[in-house]
Amino acid sequence: MWLAADAGAGGGSIWGMLLPFVLMFAVFYFLLIRPQQKKQKTRNFMLNQLKKGDKVVTIGGLHGTIQEITDDVVVLRVNDATKLTFDRSSINNVSQSSAASE
Repeated sequence: MWLAADAGAGGGSIWGMLLPFVLMFAVFYFLLIRPQQKKQKTRNFMLNQLKKGDKVVTIGGLHGTIQEITDDVVVLRVNDATKLTFDRSSINNVSQSSAASE
């Protein structure tokens, strides 16, 4: 009799032990993982939409205008004579799009 009662109680407690882990994963997903995925998606979209003439700011805070752009390299003009080459991923944001400046 004791063995049957212990087996039934042990089977029900496994769900009681797993439920906090499932809830914790759900909280982590909605508070950490999902927002980070959305942010990465919008950043990739912004990097793919870069074009010649856009005014951008790099991760380091340098402001410049895109002179040349390839798949992974961006050449920025920071003044009339200075051109600097950066990785495309080093662009932080677009301060003014070339379509908006025309």
